Amino acid sequence: MRHVVWSFTLFLLLLLPVGSYAADPLADWQPKFDPSGAEFTYLLSCVGHPAIEGVAVGYRIRDRVWAESKGRLYVDFRPLSQLGGEKDVIGKLKMGAIHGMLSSSVAAPNISPRLGLVNLPFLFDSAAKLDKFRGNQDLFSAYGEDALRKGIRVVDFTGYGSYGWATVSPVRSLADARQQVFRIAQAPVNVDLYKAWGIQFTVMPWPDVPQALQTGVITGLDHTPTVCSISKKFTVAKNFTRIDYAQGLYIHLVNERWLKRLPEDLRTLLLKAIAEESAQARALTELQQEREIAAAQAAGVSFYQLPAEEKNRLVELAEPVVQKWGEKIGADYLTRVRSFLAD
Repeated sequence: MRHVVWSFTLFLLLLLPVGSYAADPLADWQPKFDPSGAEFTYLLSCVGHPAIEGVAVGYRIRDRVWAESKGRLYVDFRPLSQLGGEKDVIGKLKMGAIHGMLSSSVAAPNISPRLGLVNLPFLFDSAAKLDKFRGNQDLFSAYGEDALRKGIRVVDFTGYGSYGWATVSPVRSLADARQQVFRIAQAPVNVDLYKAWGIQFTVMPWPDVPQALQTGVITGLDHTPTVCSISKKFTVAKNFTRIDYAQGLYIHLVNERWLKRLPEDLRTLLLKAIAEESAQARALTELQQEREIAAAQAAGVSFYQLPAEEKNRLVELAEPVVQKWGEKIGADYLTRVRSFLAD
């Protein structure tokens, strides 16, 4: 298992530009303090690379908590799948072997179907709506209540941008999209969505994507501009159609039993740091997406918007998917969220 995890980590690193990492890929993020004397350690996992602002937040939380706790609490942040893949880490999180994780919004419904709310098409079609939702304490608490009953606290979330289509050939219409074969995430709601849209797709693990793009097994990716840019997918898929049908998130989950065992002052300090640094990371995520789009355009990537009638058609076709998954999330809760976001 360790060999497999390290091989996967190395593969991810090879996707990054030369010069973006040293011999030690995480050398730039090593702590500038000696954590060996900490009274308590918070072991925090993430599959992503800290070149993404929504992942780098783990290091900012680490440094802030160390300083404010005067070295009592060390946040041992392990990105790049160092502790395993997400399903494996979720199992360890439930047992308490790992204390926390920044879970992708795709994987989080494995803990609670309600966490799939953020994956529903066109519900959170902008970062502003996401922030509005996060600011409503009643709705956000209800979002995590089922997970909490299972021993996992939903503390906050960060992001990695807005979902759209990176393609080898331009996609300016739904008809163009139906000529492509898209790689989509391993999530049932995405499968239902692409079936509803009548678009060809394949469910494929992320490490298989580069070869599949190079060989033409797939001709498009359902992902965000930030990830496509940082992972160099734009070297092959030189077109991006902005759909903004969902926001990619890293949901900060904590084992509740471990959290309650932490001294109250440290627990308060940790939760405050996570909330404030996550809010800052969400703002940085928006800025990073615009930077990565600008960099991609400068490198020759073309960006497109669907005509309004085409976008409306996607929304219309997606509505049965929203209703189907709303039953699993909680129909009344979904209605409350939609009403709140529409105000």
